[in-house]
Amino acid sequence: MSLRRRTALVALTAAPLVWAGAYEDFFAAILRDDGDAVAALLRRGFDPDTRNPKGQVGLTIALQNGCPKAFNALLAARRVNVNALNAQGESPLMMAALKGNLDAVKALLARDADVNKTGWAPLHYAASAGTPQHTQIIALLLENHAYIDAASPNGTTPLMMAAHYGSDASVQLLLDEGADPTLKNQLGLTAADFALRVSRTESAEKIAAAIRRRQPNRGKW
Repeated sequence: MSLRRRTALVALTAAPLVWAGAYEDFFAAILRDDGDAVAALLRRGFDPDTRNPKGQVGLTIALQNGCPKAFNALLAARRVNVNALNAQGESPLMMAALKGNLDAVKALLARDADVNKTGWAPLHYAASAGTPQHTQIIALLLENHAYIDAASPNGTTPLMMAAHYGSDASVQLLLDEGADPTLKNQLGLTAADFALRVSRTESAEKIAAAIRRRQPNRGKW
Protein backbone atom coordinates (compact mmCIF):
# COMPACT_ATOMS: atom_id res chain seq x y z
CA MET A 1 0.00 0.00 0.00
CA SER A 2 1.35 3.41 -0.93
CA LEU A 3 2.07 6.07 1.69
CA ARG A 4 -0.64 8.26 0.24
CA ARG A 5 -3.27 5.53 0.51
CA ARG A 6 -2.20 4.64 4.07
CA THR A 7 -2.49 8.31 5.11
CA ALA A 8 -5.97 8.57 3.61
CA LEU A 9 -7.05 5.37 5.35
CA VAL A 10 -5.81 6.60 8.73
CA ALA A 11 -7.72 9.86 8.27
CA LEU A 12 -10.92 8.05 7.39
CA THR A 13 -10.71 5.69 10.33
CA ALA A 14 -9.55 8.22 12.92
CA ALA A 15 -12.08 10.95 12.18
CA PRO A 16 -15.12 8.99 13.32
CA LEU A 17 -13.35 8.13 16.60
CA VAL A 18 -12.72 11.80 17.31
CA TRP A 19 -15.89 13.40 15.96
CA ALA A 20 -18.61 10.77 16.03
CA GLY A 21 -21.17 12.19 18.42
CA ALA A 22 -18.85 15.01 19.46
CA TYR A 23 -21.69 17.53 19.33
CA GLU A 24 -23.80 15.51 21.76
CA ASP A 25 -20.77 14.59 23.87
CA PHE A 26 -19.81 18.25 24.26
CA PHE A 27 -23.11 19.37 25.76
CA ALA A 28 -23.50 16.19 27.80
CA ALA A 29 -20.04 16.77 29.32
CA ILE A 30 -20.98 20.34 30.25
CA LEU A 31 -24.20 19.25 31.98
CA ARG A 32 -22.45 16.57 34.03
CA ASP A 33 -19.71 19.12 34.84
CA ASP A 34 -16.97 16.97 33.33
CA GLY A 35 -14.27 19.55 32.78
CA ASP A 36 -11.75 16.97 31.60
CA ALA A 37 -14.07 15.73 28.85
CA VAL A 38 -14.83 19.28 27.74
CA ALA A 39 -11.11 20.13 27.67
CA ALA A 40 -10.33 16.97 25.69
CA LEU A 41 -12.86 17.86 23.01
CA LEU A 42 -11.51 21.40 22.81
CA ARG A 43 -7.94 20.12 22.42
CA ARG A 44 -9.11 18.05 19.46
CA GLY A 45 -10.42 21.20 17.79
CA PHE A 46 -14.05 21.29 18.86
CA ASP A 47 -15.40 24.85 18.65
CA PRO A 48 -16.03 26.16 22.21
CA ASP A 49 -18.69 28.54 20.86
CA THR A 50 -20.84 25.78 19.37
CA ARG A 51 -24.51 26.32 20.13
CA ASN A 52 -27.04 23.75 21.22
CA PRO A 53 -30.39 23.46 19.42
CA LYS A 54 -31.80 26.23 21.64
CA GLY A 55 -29.07 28.68 20.66
CA GLN A 56 -27.18 28.43 23.95
CA VAL A 57 -23.37 28.49 24.05
CA GLY A 58 -21.36 26.32 26.39
CA LEU A 59 -20.30 29.07 28.79
CA THR A 60 -23.87 30.15 29.41
CA ILE A 61 -25.08 26.56 29.78
CA ALA A 62 -22.39 25.85 32.37
CA LEU A 63 -23.33 28.96 34.35
CA GLN A 64 -27.05 28.29 34.16
CA ASN A 65 -26.63 24.76 35.46
CA GLY A 66 -23.98 25.33 38.12
CA CYS A 67 -21.16 23.48 36.37
CA PRO A 68 -17.93 25.21 37.47
CA LYS A 69 -15.50 22.62 36.12
CA ALA A 70 -17.03 22.79 32.65
CA PHE A 71 -17.10 26.58 32.86
CA ASN A 72 -13.41 26.75 33.75
CA ALA A 73 -12.49 24.35 30.95
CA LEU A 74 -14.37 26.48 28.44
CA LEU A 75 -12.98 29.75 29.73
CA ALA A 76 -9.45 28.37 29.47
CA ALA A 77 -9.89 27.91 25.71
CA ARG A 78 -8.14 30.66 23.78
CA ARG A 79 -10.77 30.68 21.07
CA VAL A 80 -13.80 31.01 23.32
CA ASN A 81 -15.86 34.15 22.79
CA VAL A 82 -16.64 35.44 26.28
CA ASN A 83 -19.17 37.87 24.80
CA ALA A 84 -21.17 35.33 22.81
CA LEU A 85 -24.88 36.00 23.21
CA ASN A 86 -27.50 33.29 23.55
CA ALA A 87 -30.82 33.29 21.74
CA GLN A 88 -32.22 35.64 24.41
CA GLY A 89 -29.40 38.16 23.94
CA GLU A 90 -27.72 37.22 27.23
CA SER A 91 -23.96 37.14 27.62
CA PRO A 92 -22.04 34.80 29.94
CA LEU A 93 -21.29 37.78 32.20
CA MET A 94 -25.00 38.53 32.46
CA MET A 95 -25.71 34.92 33.40
CA ALA A 96 -22.93 34.87 35.99
CA ALA A 97 -24.32 38.09 37.47
CA LEU A 98 -27.86 36.70 37.55
CA LYS A 99 -26.70 33.55 39.32
CA GLY A 100 -24.72 35.51 41.90
CA ASN A 101 -21.57 33.68 40.81
CA LEU A 102 -18.91 36.10 42.01
CA ASP A 103 -15.97 33.89 41.02
CA ALA A 104 -17.28 33.50 37.48
CA VAL A 105 -17.85 37.26 37.20
CA LYS A 106 -14.25 37.88 38.23
CA ALA A 107 -12.97 35.30 35.77
CA LEU A 108 -14.99 36.73 32.89
CA LEU A 109 -13.89 40.27 33.67
CA ALA A 110 -10.29 39.05 33.61
CA ARG A 111 -10.97 37.90 30.04
CA ASP A 112 -12.31 41.36 29.11
CA ALA A 113 -15.99 40.46 29.10
CA ASP A 114 -18.19 43.38 28.01
CA VAL A 115 -19.43 45.21 31.11
CA ASN A 116 -21.49 47.73 29.15
CA LYS A 117 -23.42 45.61 26.70
CA THR A 118 -26.22 47.63 25.14
CA GLY A 119 -29.81 46.85 26.04
CA TRP A 120 -30.11 44.67 29.12
CA ALA A 121 -26.69 44.80 30.75
CA PRO A 122 -24.85 42.71 33.36
CA LEU A 123 -25.60 45.39 35.97
CA HIS A 124 -29.34 44.93 35.44
CA TYR A 125 -28.94 41.20 36.02
CA ALA A 126 -26.81 41.66 39.14
CA ALA A 127 -29.47 43.98 40.56
CA SER A 128 -32.29 41.52 39.92
CA ALA A 129 -31.69 39.27 42.93
CA GLY A 130 -31.11 39.96 46.60
CA THR A 131 -28.24 37.89 47.96
CA PRO A 132 -25.08 39.45 49.41
CA GLN A 133 -23.22 38.01 46.43
CA HIS A 134 -25.39 40.03 44.06
CA THR A 135 -24.54 43.21 45.94
CA GLN A 136 -20.85 42.33 45.72
CA ILE A 137 -21.19 41.77 41.98
CA ILE A 138 -22.85 45.17 41.58
CA ALA A 139 -19.88 46.76 43.33
CA LEU A 140 -17.42 44.80 41.19
CA LEU A 141 -19.14 45.76 37.94
CA LEU A 142 -19.15 49.40 38.97
CA GLU A 143 -15.44 49.16 39.78
CA ASN A 144 -14.99 47.95 36.23
CA HIS A 145 -16.76 51.00 34.81
CA ALA A 146 -20.27 49.66 34.36
CA TYR A 147 -22.65 52.49 33.47
CA ILE A 148 -24.73 52.90 36.60
CA ASP A 149 -27.84 54.29 34.87
CA ALA A 150 -27.82 51.86 31.94
CA ALA A 151 -31.25 51.80 30.29
CA SER A 152 -32.82 48.56 29.09
CA PRO A 153 -34.88 48.56 25.87
CA ASN A 154 -37.89 49.71 27.93
CA GLY A 155 -35.93 52.28 29.92
CA THR A 156 -35.50 50.24 33.09
CA THR A 157 -32.36 51.05 35.10
CA PRO A 158 -30.38 48.84 37.49
CA LEU A 159 -31.74 50.88 40.40
CA MET A 160 -35.28 50.05 39.32
CA MET A 161 -34.38 46.35 39.15
CA ALA A 162 -32.81 46.46 42.60
CA ALA A 163 -35.83 48.32 44.01
CA HIS A 164 -38.19 45.60 42.78
CA TYR A 165 -36.15 42.39 42.84
CA GLY A 166 -32.91 43.06 44.70
CA SER A 167 -31.98 43.90 48.26
CA ASP A 168 -32.07 47.10 50.29
CA ALA A 169 -28.29 46.84 50.41
CA SER A 170 -28.09 46.85 46.61
CA VAL A 171 -30.43 49.83 46.43
CA GLN A 172 -28.30 51.72 48.94
CA LEU A 173 -25.09 50.82 47.11
CA LEU A 174 -26.41 52.07 43.79
CA LEU A 175 -27.62 55.30 45.38
CA ASP A 176 -24.31 55.80 47.16
CA GLU A 177 -22.48 55.31 43.87
CA GLY A 178 -24.56 57.95 42.14
CA ALA A 179 -27.51 56.20 40.49
CA ASP A 180 -30.14 58.73 39.42
CA PRO A 181 -33.34 58.10 41.45
CA THR A 182 -35.40 60.49 39.33
CA LEU A 183 -35.22 58.55 36.07
CA LYS A 184 -38.39 57.02 34.63
CA ASN A 185 -38.90 54.05 32.33
CA GLN A 186 -41.14 54.05 29.27
CA LEU A 187 -44.20 53.55 31.49
CA GLY A 188 -43.29 56.62 33.51
CA LEU A 189 -42.29 54.61 36.58
CA THR A 190 -39.42 55.61 38.86
CA ALA A 191 -37.33 53.31 41.05
CA ALA A 192 -39.51 54.34 44.02
CA ASP A 193 -42.58 53.19 42.08
CA PHE A 194 -40.90 49.83 41.47
CA ALA A 195 -40.27 49.45 45.19
CA LEU A 196 -43.79 50.44 46.22
CA ARG A 197 -45.33 47.98 43.75
CA VAL A 198 -43.96 45.15 45.89
CA SER A 199 -44.41 46.93 49.26
CA ARG A 200 -40.70 47.47 49.77
CA THR A 201 -41.13 50.58 51.86
CA GLU A 202 -37.54 50.71 53.14
CA SER A 203 -36.13 50.83 49.62
CA ALA A 204 -38.77 53.36 48.58
CA GLU A 205 -37.80 55.57 51.51
CA LYS A 206 -34.11 55.35 50.60
CA ILE A 207 -34.91 56.39 47.04
CA ALA A 208 -37.19 59.23 48.18
CA ALA A 209 -34.45 60.51 50.49
CA ALA A 210 -31.98 60.45 47.61
CA ILE A 211 -34.39 62.49 45.50
CA ARG A 212 -34.75 65.05 48.28
CA ARG A 213 -30.99 65.37 48.57
CA ARG A 214 -30.84 66.24 44.89
CA GLN A 215 -33.27 69.11 45.28
CA PRO A 216 -31.73 72.55 45.83
CA ASN A 217 -31.95 73.93 49.33
CA ARG A 218 -34.56 76.61 49.69
CA GLY A 219 -33.87 79.42 52.08
CA LYS A 220 -36.47 80.52 54.55
CA TRP A 221 -37.53 84.14 54.93
